[in-house]
Amino acid sequence: MAQMRALTMEAEGPARVKTLDDGDLPAGDVTVAVEWSTLNYKDGLILGRQRRMVPNYPHVPGIDFAGTVERSDDPRFAAGDRVVLTGWHVGETHWGGYATRARVKGDWLVPLPQGFSTRDAMALGTAGFTAMLAVLALEDHGLGEGEILVTGASGGVGSVAVSLLSALGHPVAAVSGRDGAADYLRDLGAARIIPRAELAEAPTRPLDTEEWAGCIDNVGGPMLARVLTQMRYRASVAAVGLAGGTDIPTTVMPFLLRGVNLLGIDSVLCPRDLRQRAWDRIAQDMPMDKVRSTVTEVGLADVPRLAESILTGGVRGRTVVNVNA
Repeated sequence: MAQMRALTMEAEGPARVKTLDDGDLPAGDVTVAVEWSTLNYKDGLILGRQRRMVPNYPHVPGIDFAGTVERSDDPRFAAGDRVVLTGWHVGETHWGGYATRARVKGDWLVPLPQGFSTRDAMALGTAGFTAMLAVLALEDHGLGEGEILVTGASGGVGSVAVSLLSALGHPVAAVSGRDGAADYLRDLGAARIIPRAELAEAPTRPLDTEEWAGCIDNVGGPMLARVLTQMRYRASVAAVGLAGGTDIPTTVMPFLLRGVNLLGIDSVLCPRDLRQRAWDRIAQDMPMDKVRSTVTEVGLADVPRLAESILTGGVRGRTVVNVNA
């Protein structure tokens, strides 16, 4: 029986790279030779603080991957097709991308756009896919002219969002509290850098001066509440993260008096047609040279030591995982 390498978790103890049999793979109708995965915030949680997210052990984490179909019982896919997977609780309740093979449902896969490499797909990964979903949501709700705010701009989703919005011609104000982030964000296309401290506190009044034509928020908590009071009339906030907390100390005033939209972005169970739309737009509009400049490449064995670092803000930009290294 063929064998595979995988970063494997048990109920206790650190994750380790092990050799497994292909027969150990979970049920699914498409087997993919995985080439690249990524390190995401949720991966850090699963490998560390939130191991309870995994219902059964042993487990292979990794919430996204890109690779080439080896075998398929799904008529939509054939051997040799290049595919990408994000979401669907893969890496949580189903074995994920930190392995040289994965077996999944065909419904979970999206064909890669023509000419788009598997490495570039994971240079973006869940973070880039989420950033594009946020941009699509803002556009679908009438994104107007003016400055677009990106909070948590130094992280994975934030970095891609800054690059993408800038490439689409929008002036971007990037919020970050990380030392040395200003030059990095300007290189990605940010027109203005806003220190996190300026927006970190909860609002003291229900409405503030109108500033932002749109926002992609990676933080949540008091910062999101503050931003909502500063949105322009009928502008939208796409909420994609909760690094600053899950509670929003706000009022209904921004929604009632300014018609502000708060748009929740779900990248996990996102419908397949929207997934394809997002990846097609990524291939069309994403400034990949800028994205590649944010990428750090690691091997499977490097992932456990980086998992805690991403939770504490110690990982900047995108981290791609070469599962064959």
